[in-house]
Amino acid sequence: MSADYTPSASPKANILIIDDTPDNLTLLSAMLVAQGYKVRSVTKGTTGLRGAQAVPPDLILLDVNMPEMNGYEVCQRLKDDNRTRDIPVIFISALDDVLDKVQAFTVGGVDYITKPFQVAEVLARVENHLALRRLQLQLQSQNSQLADEIRQRRQVEERFAKAFRSSPSPIAIATLAENRFVEVNPSFLRISGYELEEVIGHTAVELRLGIAQNAYDQAIQQLQKTGFLLNQECEFRTKLGERRTVLLSVELIELAGVACTLNIVNDITERKRLENEFISLVSHELRTPLTSLMGALDLLAAGQLGNLTEQGKHVLNIAVTNTERLIRMVNDILDLERMKSGKIIMQKTQCNLAQLMIQSAEAMQTMADQAQIQLMIKPLDVEIVVDGDRILQTLTNLLSNAIKFSDSGSTVWLTATVKQLVECSPLAIAAPSADLSSKSTALALAQIPAPAILITVQDQGRGIPTDQLQTIFERFQQVDASDARQKGGTGLGLPICRSIIEQHGGSLWAESTLGQGSLFHVLLPLSQHQI
Repeated sequence: MSADYTPSASPKANILIIDDTPDNLTLLSAMLVAQGYKVRSVTKGTTGLRGAQAVPPDLILLDVNMPEMNGYEVCQRLKDDNRTRDIPVIFISALDDVLDKVQAFTVGGVDYITKPFQVAEVLARVENHLALRRLQLQLQSQNSQLADEIRQRRQVEERFAKAFRSSPSPIAIATLAENRFVEVNPSFLRISGYELEEVIGHTAVELRLGIAQNAYDQAIQQLQKTGFLLNQECEFRTKLGERRTVLLSVELIELAGVACTLNIVNDITERKRLENEFISLVSHELRTPLTSLMGALDLLAAGQLGNLTEQGKHVLNIAVTNTERLIRMVNDILDLERMKSGKIIMQKTQCNLAQLMIQSAEAMQTMADQAQIQLMIKPLDVEIVVDGDRILQTLTNLLSNAIKFSDSGSTVWLTATVKQLVECSPLAIAAPSADLSSKSTALALAQIPAPAILITVQDQGRGIPTDQLQTIFERFQQVDASDARQKGGTGLGLPICRSIIEQHGGSLWAESTLGQGSLFHVLLPLSQHQI
């Protein structure tokens, strides 16, 4: 036994020697132990079989000529047993006839060494076959792991395919690069009215599904930044031209190595119809009692029903203020619903933008003075074809919001400029110091023909969080819920303004930096003859 190997050391491998010659066993055992191997030696084939089955070794050195059971039979028995069939067997024999060697390989031997053997040769062949055995075991382990992964992936794919086919929500998979459909489920076919062969390989634009390409491009850009897009409300048009309102959710996936989008559509057409009908009904039903209530409060305030104490007057003022706020809310709801349904048509005439800006500033001057806000205006003398009253309504609403959310002593600006096509990109429009988190919304502005009018209301207020720059344009949404009471807002002003501007073919969006203020941009298309 060599100095660098002790029985307590971890052996390089476990080797079983089966040979009926004690001198051979002694020589082989000493040689292998000296190299760091653990060795078991037996003189009978039957004993070797039992030992290999009880504790399978890593390799077997096997003599051919043995009493009772020769080496060929022992090897055959080893290969017939599942526990020992993969153990490499090296024959060591004095028989050097070719037929003997052929028979050794036939029964499953991996090598054949002729006696008298050379120590270096035996060690080299042992190490070689042990290395091959380790590689074989490693490959088997990797194959097993790969088979498990393939089986798990197949199970996942089967579950996904089952959910995909049976989902009541319309689902479509499209390539990310070209937005071409590669798979859609039956629910998608039902809502769209198309057959499968009419959809696969085409884009939503080619099928005229009503989802604007620029809007979808914006969604994809957001998707690539965040990895998902949730509940984007948009219009969906069927094959027969029916328009439906849907919520679109998109996620990035990989299909056969190709980057794709998983598009899930939730049809909310009926919900929106019921919601609009409910709002309209409630608004109309509230108007009459509110009018009567306001009339009664006016009578009390005029003293026609008797004099009130100071405390009574204070309570009456609170009632009048809240009733007026409720009337404004009802009127705003009705206006918004009529605009969305097309019942309010813009009465467009030629107007002077400078006059509209001056009128809006004059209307808000008293409010600005009371709040100790400096109102700065830079009128633009240009003729535009718009509904003057509605544009004035928009400007006064934006100025009102800017004043409400500004601190005393600060400034609110109202400016306007003419922008050419190259300037109408969101990057050129945005103020250099502004937070461009609303950039994805403004991408649609490049679709407005040049030239265009850019009107900006800027304040030095508290600013708007990035994640709320879009929600503030939705109904009843405000940056702070307490603003409804403290500032007297209804949460409907900005949705109305956006609807007015969109009906003029323009866009309204916001940019903001927390603690520094906000900018509200209005972009209106301007024909050359209007300049």
